[in-house]
Amino acid sequence: MKKLSLKVAVCLLSGSLLCSSCIGSFSLFNNYAEWQRTMSNNKFVNAVVGFVLMPFVGSICLTVDYLVLNTIEFWSGENPVAANVGKTQQVLGSDGRYYAVKTLKDGYEVTSPTGEVSLFKYDKKQNIWSLTQNGVTRELFRFNADGTITTTVADKQLTVTPDQAGLYQVRMAATNGNYFAMN
Repeated sequence: MKKLSLKVAVCLLSGSLLCSSCIGSFSLFNNYAEWQRTMSNNKFVNAVVGFVLMPFVGSICLTVDYLVLNTIEFWSGENPVAANVGKTQQVLGSDGRYYAVKTLKDGYEVTSPTGEVSLFKYDKKQNIWSLTQNGVTRELFRFNADGTITTTVADKQLTVTPDQAGLYQVRMAATNGNYFAMN
């Protein structure tokens, strides 16, 4: 009886692994690999520690990701390890200044070097990204059911496809038809 139940368990586990169509983000393994690459400033120390730890810790992280976390991500749409809610990062802006970007449950809070706060929020129900600055909220763009994206640029509402052609249309509307290459 024990052999039969073991065979059934092995078949079910094999079937679940072989028939799974969800690749997942493998956040736990990727976080471990990133830590291993950046734990010290010496790449040789990182390599030696990685060589020693990877067969054990890496395989455990990969197994937990594959069997548990990616399954949770598949069914809920969110990976518990990938969530950075509440964490703040310093991001270098194109103007050469650092901005504090805090991850929220439904978007981002960006604090400029001058202390101005901007909220980028995602409304999952309506599939809309919006921006709130100085108490004024405006819709940035929405994802439509037909696969297009609607945005407002230069007081004109555009509906574009999510590809290079759509991006080109938005750029042309934002620059009044003048588009220059930038370094």
